[in-house]
Amino acid sequence: MVLEGIYTPLITPLHPDGAVDHDALAAVVEHLIAAGVHGLISGGSTGENYAQTVEERLEIARFVTRQTAGRLPVIIGTGAMRTPDSIALAVGAREMGADAILLGTPPYSVPTERENALNALAIDRAADMPIILYNYPGRMSVEMGREFLDRVGRSSNVIGIKESSGDINRVHLLARDYPHIQMSCGMDDQALEFFAWGARSWICAGSNFLPDEHVYLYETCVLQGDFAKGRRIMSAMMPLMRVLEQGGKFIQCVKHGTELAGLSAGPMRPPLKGLNKDEKRELQHVIRTLKTTIKAIREGN
Repeated sequence: MVLEGIYTPLITPLHPDGAVDHDALAAVVEHLIAAGVHGLISGGSTGENYAQTVEERLEIARFVTRQTAGRLPVIIGTGAMRTPDSIALAVGAREMGADAILLGTPPYSVPTERENALNALAIDRAADMPIILYNYPGRMSVEMGREFLDRVGRSSNVIGIKESSGDINRVHLLARDYPHIQMSCGMDDQALEFFAWGARSWICAGSNFLPDEHVYLYETCVLQGDFAKGRRIMSAMMPLMRVLEQGGKFIQCVKHGTELAGLSAGPMRPPLKGLNKDEKRELQHVIRTLKTTIKAIREGN
């Protein structure tokens, strides 16, 4: 499996009572396919997986897989505190015909690199399908370091890694020492640097509501190799990255951005609450300015 392009970790639209809004989810999937993203991810943290049961996550993943109907690759998130839960999600992903799984470190338990590797390999044995690792020590408190990568990287199923550490030295490490594991950008404000170091994909929650602009940066840098223009596009996107990555309300911003794009997203599940009026106004201004600036770049201004 080749990781190429923009992969959107889907939000989970909800009704006011917290139930999944399947009609709205179908609309999001169709909107993203029409906008030209290259793959969809169900069951990531952007989809509020931490507030869902394993059964709910599998039901949502099956719905996304059916709705997509083979038009794009579908990747299923398997992150969970309990290894049996991750295995159930991974086996379910294989049975529903998903293209790959996204495999992160179990949160809270703080495993050693050996323990983390053995956990990943247990999930690999159960699923036997393409795996994209997910390195996010800011949430998991554990990094997928050399010992982990040396053990897990021997599996032919491990085809990529979503790198979300924020440490640019990790980009250098992966590009130089683990070229057989495809590197995917998982830290939005470093997308340009990832592309410069050979990454050909970007897993980005902001593409839920700005798919065109994210695809444009990918095409400019990866397909055209025009990093001068890429810097201009990235510069226009940086205020949004600051709001998303540094405001402490990542999912709330992504869901409200989706609403601003004309799609229904609904509320968050507890413990999260929505944006206040000032935060909504700031996000709306940042998105409006971003779209105007990138439109001008497209037009050659």
